[in-house]
Amino acid sequence: MRDNDTINLVLLGSTGSIGRQTLEVVDKYPERFKIVALAAKDEVDELKRQIIRYKPKIVAVDDDYTYRQLKDFCPAGVEVKAGIEGMCELASLEEVDFVLIAVSGAVGIKPTLAAIRAGKRIGLANKETLVVAGDIVMQEARARSVQIIPVDSEHSAIFQCLKGEEKNLKKIWLTASGGPFREFSLQDLARVTVDMALKHPNWKMGPKITVDSATLMNKGLEVIEAHHLFGVDYDRIEVLVHPESIIHSLVELVDGSFIAHLGVPDMRIPIQYALTYPERLVSLASPLDFFALKALHFAKPDRVKFPALDLAYQAGKTGGSMPAVLNGANEVAVGAFIRRQISFLAIPAIVEKVMQKHTPLVKPTLDDILAIDAWARKEAEYLVLKEAN
Repeated sequence: MRDNDTINLVLLGSTGSIGRQTLEVVDKYPERFKIVALAAKDEVDELKRQIIRYKPKIVAVDDDYTYRQLKDFCPAGVEVKAGIEGMCELASLEEVDFVLIAVSGAVGIKPTLAAIRAGKRIGLANKETLVVAGDIVMQEARARSVQIIPVDSEHSAIFQCLKGEEKNLKKIWLTASGGPFREFSLQDLARVTVDMALKHPNWKMGPKITVDSATLMNKGLEVIEAHHLFGVDYDRIEVLVHPESIIHSLVELVDGSFIAHLGVPDMRIPIQYALTYPERLVSLASPLDFFALKALHFAKPDRVKFPALDLAYQAGKTGGSMPAVLNGANEVAVGAFIRRQISFLAIPAIVEKVMQKHTPLVKPTLDDILAIDAWARKEAEYLVLKEAN
C-alpha cells in the first residue's frame, strides 16, 4: 500500500457477503479508498444503492436484462457493462490499484487473469478460481510478479503466519468449524433441510459457501487453494476441526513450533488486511476476549459422514482437469439442494459420480478447463434430475 495515497479499488461481487463487508471497511477509511468500479450478478436494488453511495466510474452486471435495468438508472458519467467481458474490463482499468475478487464460482477465473495481465494487486476471495485453474493463474501471477493476497480467513491466517518462515514450513493446518452438523449421525444428515444448512454457527456468509461449509466441501476447496497459494504438497496440508473458529489456521515448522492466527470470526479482519497490507489499521471487528473463552476444542474431521473432503483431496492430488470437475459438479449440486430438488447427502454423491465419469487432462488449457467445467455441470444436472424424480 502506498503511504498517504488513496487506493483506487475495483470490487467484483459487491452485493455479496464479502462485497458488503468490504464496503464497510471502505466506509471506515474513506480517505484511504476510492471505489472506481463495482460488479454484481443481478442484485439490482442493492447495486443501485451502492452506485448512489460510492459513485463508481463504471459498473458491470451478469446479463442483458439486468444491464438494461441499470442502464436506465445510472446517472450520466457512469458506464454500464455486461457479462464476464465487462468484469474483465473493470479488472484492467488503468487507474485501478487493487482488484478485490469476491464473486462466487468459476466466473472469477477470467477477471482474475485480466487483473494479473494488467499488473494489478489482487485480493482473492474467490477460491474457485484457484481450485479450477490454479496452475494457470499462479503461473501467470509469478511470470508478471503480481501479488495475490488471500482474503479467505484461513488462507489469510496462513499468509500472515508464514511471513519469514517459508523455508521452515513443515505442514499447514487448516482449521474448520465442522459446520452445524458435526455431531449429526448419518441418519440425522439424511434429514437435513435447506434452512438448517444455511445456519452456520460462527460465520456470516452467502448461501453457497454456507452449504459447502456444512458438507466440508468448502474445506476441501480450501485445501486445493492452499496448495496453489503456498506451493505445498497435499500430504503437508492437514484439516483440523475447531468448532469455536477462534484459531483461523496454523503453520507447523520443522523445529516443532506452531504459529497460529487467532481472532474473532469476522471476515472484515482478513478483508481489511488484504486491502491495507502490509500496513495494519484499527478494525471494525470486536477484539478477542480471552477471559470469555471457556475452552478451545479440536478433532479430526469425520470423513465417513462428510465424504466431500476426501473428494477434494482426491481431485487435488489427481490434478489437471479433475478439480474443475469437482467444482462444477458441486456448484450444480449445491444449487439443486438450495432449490430443494435433492437431499443434503446427495450433494457429495453427485459430485463423486461425475468425477468417476471424467478422464482427466494432465495439462489442460483455459479453454479445456472451461469446456470441462461446462461438461461437469451438464452431467451433474442430469444426475440432479434423476435424483429429483
